[in-house]
Amino acid sequence: MRIAIPRETHPGENRVPITPEVAKKLVRMGADLVIEAGMGTGSGYTDSEYSDAGATISSDRKELFSSADLLLRLRKPELDEITLMKRGAIHISYLDPFNEHGLVKAFKEAGVTSISMEMIPRTTRSQKMDALSSQANLAGYQMVIEAAMALPRIFPMMMTPAGTLKPANVFVIGAGVAGLQAIATAKRLGARVTAFDTRPVVAEQVTSLGAKFLEIDLGETGETAGGYARELTPEQVEIQRQAQKDVIAKSDVVITTAQVFGRKPPVLVTKDMIEGMAPGSVIVDMAAETGGNVEGSVPNETVEWSGVTIIGKGNLAGEVAVDASQMYSANLFNLVEDNWSEEKKLFVVDFDDDILPGCIITHGGEITNDTIKNIVEEGA
Repeated sequence: MRIAIPRETHPGENRVPITPEVAKKLVRMGADLVIEAGMGTGSGYTDSEYSDAGATISSDRKELFSSADLLLRLRKPELDEITLMKRGAIHISYLDPFNEHGLVKAFKEAGVTSISMEMIPRTTRSQKMDALSSQANLAGYQMVIEAAMALPRIFPMMMTPAGTLKPANVFVIGAGVAGLQAIATAKRLGARVTAFDTRPVVAEQVTSLGAKFLEIDLGETGETAGGYARELTPEQVEIQRQAQKDVIAKSDVVITTAQVFGRKPPVLVTKDMIEGMAPGSVIVDMAAETGGNVEGSVPNETVEWSGVTIIGKGNLAGEVAVDASQMYSANLFNLVEDNWSEEKKLFVVDFDDDILPGCIITHGGEITNDTIKNIVEEGA
């Protein structure tokens, strides 16, 4: 089976889908591995490292797509790249299938099996393949680093001959994977941390990291079977906003990580709340690219409102591209290895598997994921 790894072309993307170490593992499994020239440059990997691992280096991008049986990517492909793929080929990457209806239709029409890394089910057995969690972990860390760099004061308490400096107050909204890592990182830097999540079940995890959990009675909330926070009603969102208003006003840093999988995130920090913060305070909005938790945040930009710096930087994990590549590469390899036939030396699409069917979007010229199929057909 020919496995092809094209170079990522998205502006500013330095992560790579496969590291040389993982390339070596794929070759050992019996794959005919082809890497596009320069693919590893963003994370500091040279073509010679991949060729030493047993891969072939190609400079013909079109031939790379047209000859591949299995394409391993990080970012979703361009529509014209899908037309280059042969029928029956398999494409694995982030796909954003809830929103990229044109992409899903293109895969269907091309007869390409598309597998979405976002749709890996959250089960114990699939943890090693869960790219969303691995990248969110790094994003949580990076959000705190971004905030610390923008804040005109230090995070820890410091006792000096000139007096005692008080620790910074950090408020983290959302205690999923990214939020918990943000809490842990802010605590390691010495900040006083408060956090809130709509799922009361995570309160113990928050306090175990040394942070205070903000109690807000929102009524029935909870989480989905996949471990994601359930979408709040407009009334619940308003209750949350009002309860958080005083905490936000007293915070030096606010970090928002609240996202609802497949939907626009809720706006939890409004401009009147921002105006209540002290000048020089910092907000980092992890959800800026998908709609934003913070009113006035701009995707991939840093703006200022009422003296408060609002960071809307996307691709936070990409800021630490070497580690992010290592983790994503491991996730991708684990998915391939789990579905690899040692006898036939190829990736087997098995709809009786307990993981694969949940993340396959198209196969055999059809949209096979019922949830995505319904959404695409409704929007047609």
